[in-house]
Amino acid sequence: MAVSLKTKTIGALKWSFVQEFAQRGLQFGIGIILARLLQPEEFGLVAMLSVFIAVAQALLESGFGAALIQRKHLTAADQSSVFYFNICISVLLAALLCAAAPAIGTFYSQPELIPITRAMTLVLVINGFAAVQNALMTRQLDFRKQTVIAVISSAGSGGVGLTLAWRGYGVWSLVVQQIAASVVRASLYWALNAWRPKWLFSVQSLRELFAFGSRVVASRLLNTFFDNLYPLIIGKLFPVATLGFYNRAHTFQGTIAQSLGAIANRVTFPVFSRLQDDPARMRSGLRKALNASAFIQFPAMIGLAVIAKPLVLLLLTEKWLPSVPYIQALCFVGLLYPLHILNLNVLSALGRSDLFLRLEIIKKILVVVTILVTFRWGVLVMLWGQVVSGILAYALNSYYTKKFIGYSIGEQMRDLYPYLLAAGVMAIPVYWINVPIPAAHPVQLMFKGMLGASLYFLICRVLRLSALDEILRMARRRNLPAVAAPSLSCSPSKN
Repeated sequence: MAVSLKTKTIGALKWSFVQEFAQRGLQFGIGIILARLLQPEEFGLVAMLSVFIAVAQALLESGFGAALIQRKHLTAADQSSVFYFNICISVLLAALLCAAAPAIGTFYSQPELIPITRAMTLVLVINGFAAVQNALMTRQLDFRKQTVIAVISSAGSGGVGLTLAWRGYGVWSLVVQQIAASVVRASLYWALNAWRPKWLFSVQSLRELFAFGSRVVASRLLNTFFDNLYPLIIGKLFPVATLGFYNRAHTFQGTIAQSLGAIANRVTFPVFSRLQDDPARMRSGLRKALNASAFIQFPAMIGLAVIAKPLVLLLLTEKWLPSVPYIQALCFVGLLYPLHILNLNVLSALGRSDLFLRLEIIKKILVVVTILVTFRWGVLVMLWGQVVSGILAYALNSYYTKKFIGYSIGEQMRDLYPYLLAAGVMAIPVYWINVPIPAAHPVQLMFKGMLGASLYFLICRVLRLSALDEILRMARRRNLPAVAAPSLSCSPSKN
């Protein structure tokens, strides 16, 4: 079993990396062109709906997807019951949002949001038809097909959005792009997944799955709402363009931070679920995943903060310059993003969704306090407050990790600090050293990128961080059979 699981995990990691960076790379590139064609206010209008659509999507999933992945023995009745439940709940949620559209428009004092909200409810209905296929592919660690689905849907919907933006459809190009992405994605899930629902519906199955999923969905609802609380408050208290600047800044940061977090979440949850009866192996797996995440995340986030201004000037033009300080603050928020997820996945894999929910409630109280203290000084101070609350949240997330698998925050910090040190040292010359050409010139950014990567790998080599050694060993052994692939040990070699 160990060899089989390791082989599947390595394959899942590979395809998850391909999926995330191909999909987000496409979305980022398309977003750059759209930002040049559209105005910040148009991005702000769509961002105003983010909290409502995201909460509805979390309710649609209802924790059943996570329950299907975590459940040891899955029956046909379990799968089919969840499928029919998802369809019913998606239609109900879409109807409720359509009815609430005028109230949403009034809340933001933006009557244009009424038809936009009603159009966006189509995304919920469409997603309801593909939720079970998505969960089953994740359970089986079949990320190759998910990669194909993600790339095709991003490219196809991006083409639709660009065409409409070029023809002057404004904000509707962003709306139709999201609807098109859902249509293509759902169609491909049905085409590439052999599973089909049977004429079975079991209330008992739903009850059993909901015993785990109810707490998960409550946690996700809290998390989803508070993840989108900043756009909600910024959209209500500040001009629409300010929300547009925040939205683009969040996209820049999320292309890297959330990509790695999504990979960590998709791969480690099913893997940890299979190891739920073996705390020692779970601890080892978590340690490797944390170090691997830090090895990539720390230099990427710190590097992006350093080059944010010339990057925005080059890609988005001067009209988007107010987003630069937001990008820099969000980069420090994103440093810990995958580390949060990995610690929480331990609880989910152990079936302790009750503790997961307890942690989420405590952390959200912390977020509310942070916002109440900082909002009066503007968006930038709110974001730096988010950095502080993120550090405290990481300490909370790791509390039960120590209790259940014996891996404390102190041990995690000892494993992770060399990567933060390497990234921080790398950032100093990248910031100060320039070639004698304009700061926003592509060659300048290429030079800084190459300088940063070279320095970071050199520092990792000097510090003898085995993450780099492991990557090099895997590259040298790339022609060996998969079962011979080495474990992904990313802790410092001296440990």
